[in-house]
Amino acid sequence: MADIQQLRLDHAPALLAFELENRAYFAASIPDRGDSYFSAFAERLGDLLTDQAAGLLFFHVLVSRDGGTADEIVGRVNLVDVRDGTAELGYRIAEKAAGRGLATDAVRRICVLAAETYGLGTLRAKTTHDNLASHTVLTRTGFVPTGEIDISGRPGTTYIRTLS
Repeated sequence: MADIQQLRLDHAPALLAFELENRAYFAASIPDRGDSYFSAFAERLGDLLTDQAAGLLFFHVLVSRDGGTADEIVGRVNLVDVRDGTAELGYRIAEKAAGRGLATDAVRRICVLAAETYGLGTLRAKTTHDNLASHTVLTRTGFVPTGEIDISGRPGTTYIRTLS
């Protein structure tokens, strides 16, 4: 599997490479971030790290430890909108790492981290109806559907999980 590491400034080059390499793959199932995300990447990352230091969000990268000479980011798991003991979960896995249980493992581990390290009691999530892999990950990791939502013009489902 991969190590979960809280996002740091030194992850920036590998994180940008991960996002660029997988942009089209991600856009097939979730709304594209847009060109401005990539052109202002360094500034945006700095802002996110400031918010992370303030406890407003917690960004994580999944770092592959496959014995190669360089660690590679193969996924992200983020907790955003942190307030009142709750946060929204988001994640994305590289196309070349998909289908191996990495997302399920990462979500399980982030649920433990959210409760034990960040003191959260509830996580929310959402996904589009056509993202079957995400629905599977969420249900396998204890999330329960709570309703329907529009996600950038696409129908989706909201989920919740109470952490113990």
